[in-house]
Amino acid sequence: MEREKQKAVLEALLFAYSEPISAPELSKATGFSLKETRELLSELRADYAFYHRGMILLQMEDDYQLATNPVYVTYLEKLITPRSYKTLSQASLEALAIIAYKQPITKAEIEDIRGVKCDQAIRTLLEKHLIEDKGRLEKIGRPIIYGTTSHFLKTFGFTSLSELPDTNAFLKSDEKCVSGEELQQSID
Repeated sequence: MEREKQKAVLEALLFAYSEPISAPELSKATGFSLKETRELLSELRADYAFYHRGMILLQMEDDYQLATNPVYVTYLEKLITPRSYKTLSQASLEALAIIAYKQPITKAEIEDIRGVKCDQAIRTLLEKHLIEDKGRLEKIGRPIIYGTTSHFLKTFGFTSLSELPDTNAFLKSDEKCVSGEELQQSID
C-alpha cells in the first residue's frame, strides 16, 4: 500500500474514533508495524501543519486525536454556541499543579504541600477527568495515588509532561516571593 493511502487509513480511523487512541491500537487495527504507524502519524501531523488544514493531529504522549485547528475558532463560534465552562477554583488549580509536578502523589502529600484539606479539589479534578487514580501505595492505609490524564495534556496543550514549565518560570522578581530553591524544595 502506498504511503499516502496508509496515512488516509489512519486519518479515517482517527476521525471515526473521535477519542484519543494509542499508536499500538492503531497499529493493531491497520496491520502496520508500530514503528511505521508512529512514522505515519508524525507525517500526518506535519501534513496538517504544512497545509494549514482545518484539523490538527493532537499527540498526548502515545495517544493521538484529530481536533479542530484553533486558528479557526472564530468561525466555529459563529456556527456553534460555545458551552459555558466552569472554571477551576484556585484550590483546584493549586492541587492540579502539585499533582502534575509531583505525580504519582497521595492526597496527604498534596495537603502537606498546600497546608489545607483538598477533598473537594480532588473530587472536582476527578470529575473533570484531569486526574485519575493511579493505584494504591503499599503502606498502612493503602492511600490512593493520583496522576494526570491524557485529557489533562489535551486540555492544557501538552504532548507530554516533559513540556510542563520549569517551576522557576513562575517566580516574580519581587523580594517577598520565595526563592526558586525554596519553591523547588516545597515541590520536591
